[in-house]
Amino acid sequence: MENSRNRQTIRKNRGRSRRGLCMMAAGFLLIAAALSLTVYNLWDDRRADIESEKVVGQLPGPSPAAPPQLEDPGEQEIPDYILNPKMDMPVMEIDGNDYIGTLSIPSLELSLPVMSEWSYPKLRIAPCRYTGSAYQGNFVIAAHNYRTHFGLLGDLNAGDQVEFTDTDGNTFFYEVGEVQVLEPTAIEEMVESDWDLSLFTCTLGGRTRLTVRCKKIEEPIL
Repeated sequence: MENSRNRQTIRKNRGRSRRGLCMMAAGFLLIAAALSLTVYNLWDDRRADIESEKVVGQLPGPSPAAPPQLEDPGEQEIPDYILNPKMDMPVMEIDGNDYIGTLSIPSLELSLPVMSEWSYPKLRIAPCRYTGSAYQGNFVIAAHNYRTHFGLLGDLNAGDQVEFTDTDGNTFFYEVGEVQVLEPTAIEEMVESDWDLSLFTCTLGGRTRLTVRCKKIEEPIL
């Protein structure tokens, strides 16, 4: 009788030991998966940064100042986009992708190329035009929340400056008006607004869209 009880006790202890080992193994696997995901995200962020830097160096940068005024106003060349605001934005092909210009955010020390059209594979390389045009005041740009892309948009404040330079060298200046959080389904609210420029990215959880609204200004903020 006593031997039977001892055997049952041994079996129970072995069962508890196995369960404990299984739980420990599962815990180690979860930790390893989390570390692997963190390492991958850091690598992917750096990869996107390298891709963007490679392209942005081949695009026209922001104009340092407005061109000097000619004595005879009639001699000044009027940019095509003023004569025809509905014109397509000119593109520059680099490595098989079409780019429409460079987006600069001085307060975040960002200078990023912007692709002409968006797709999920393209967003892994650079920010993309979601819709609209810098010429018509309905420009919407999307990007991943890589730290080197739009991951720091939430740090922008009202009054911060944003610049966009098209591939013809025309520079447009904007001032941040407000930062919003929109639902992924709020597409109409995103694209049909009174703001001249909207920048958006996914929040960290991916459930909402962090959106920065900007209004166009004639001169850069000093």
